[in-house]
Amino acid sequence: MSAIIKNLETGNRSIKFKLGNFSILEYEKDISVSKENAMSEYFLGQMNIRKRQIVVSLDGTQSVIVQARAMQMTTGSVSATTGLKGVGDFLGKIAKSVVTKESVIKPEYVGVGTIILEPTHKYIILQDVESWGPSGMAIEDGMFLASDGHVKRTILARSTFSSVVAGGEGLFNLCMVGKGVVALESNVPYEELIEVDLINDSIKIDGNMAVAWTGVLRFTVERSGKTLIGSAASGEGLVNVYSGTGKVLISPVK
Repeated sequence: MSAIIKNLETGNRSIKFKLGNFSILEYEKDISVSKENAMSEYFLGQMNIRKRQIVVSLDGTQSVIVQARAMQMTTGSVSATTGLKGVGDFLGKIAKSVVTKESVIKPEYVGVGTIILEPTHKYIILQDVESWGPSGMAIEDGMFLASDGHVKRTILARSTFSSVVAGGEGLFNLCMVGKGVVALESNVPYEELIEVDLINDSIKIDGNMAVAWTGVLRFTVERSGKTLIGSAASGEGLVNVYSGTGKVLISPVK
């Protein structure tokens, strides 16, 4: 026996993008509102701030790892596990949660059926982790929403402690490595992110606006000018520098 979702797509919501077994369900407008907040919801929709949900199809050959408390519903023969593979794995996840501010346990769903995550008003970005190369894809804190079970989550340390103090970033970042899809929550749509490919080169960014970058890139902090006087004259001061060969996704706003 199996459950059939008959009206997942309607005149008001539809699948806008697919990658692998992940889909983004987007609402054209939010009609589940009261008269008190209908006006504000209307103008939010006009600015593309809409409800979006992740829909994942499982055929029994793969699993999906989800941020804690993000699941809304499942259909079919789908069950949740802790994803833990022993005491050592549990201790390792505790260490990761401390340094990346992520939840210790992320449910892993297996089986045959469909998983629908809670709606969010943030933008959802789907990425093929393998396309970022063997060193993986490092992401900014708090962006992880879900990933294919084959994708490994590792910890990436900053190159120098000074880069942490001066760069306004954390000491560690979550890095996605392997094959599969990862779903990220972003404050800006993918269309507005600036993608920069580096080939033995570097990019200097005024502030912590990089949302994702190739794991092998080296992160440092430098003065924007060669001298203190030059930095003062430019009005920029310190800049975050990503160096090496890889790519960086940059938000147009902080």
